[in-house]
Amino acid sequence: MGLIKELIKGLRVTGGTMVRTIAGDELVTTEYPHEMRVKPQRFHGRHVLNRYPDGMEKCIGCQLCAGACPAQCIYVRGMDNDPESPTSPGERFGYVYEINMLRCIFCGLCVEACPTEAITMTSLFEISTTTREDAIYTKETLLMDRRGNVPHMFPDDELADLDELDTADGWLRATAPSGVAAYEGVQMWQGTPGPADWSPEPSQEERDRRAGDGEEDG
Repeated sequence: MGLIKELIKGLRVTGGTMVRTIAGDELVTTEYPHEMRVKPQRFHGRHVLNRYPDGMEKCIGCQLCAGACPAQCIYVRGMDNDPESPTSPGERFGYVYEINMLRCIFCGLCVEACPTEAITMTSLFEISTTTREDAIYTKETLLMDRRGNVPHMFPDDELADLDELDTADGWLRATAPSGVAAYEGVQMWQGTPGPADWSPEPSQEERDRRAGDGEEDG
């Protein structure tokens, strides 16, 4: 009887939790896609090719991102700029830029390798496709326009929060020189057109103060 009593006692806890979960009192499952979870600031999502505030492209077609990619999912071809109407500030620009999202492991090494901060990562991860061809993101899909708006391959996708394409600035938090006091409060990234905020990461004291005031850490 002792064993049965202990079994009933354990099932009482399990059953109670199950009932409260079904009733919604202790429901911990996110009802995706009707309810989207809040992404971390350093989330590795869909890539974006950035522009300078004056509208010129940051990519110079150096192919360092392709060379650093462990999945070999990036293909870049550079072309010489037209001296009369340059596309980028350098001698060359990225004429062809493709990312095979079926191969990409979202490690962010392409962001680390880029010398001009041309490629960063947004918070968008709703990028499912029904064909292999749609998983090849071209320059037309990746490059923001002159106002800083980032295109989406499927703009009518009901599951995609297109506002998350504006959060390409979150990656700088992961690559900021934290721990080096000399760089604290110094802006290390160049800006882009659009709503992204490239200001330096707040100090630990400022983050603690915001956390105490209930403000968002950013």
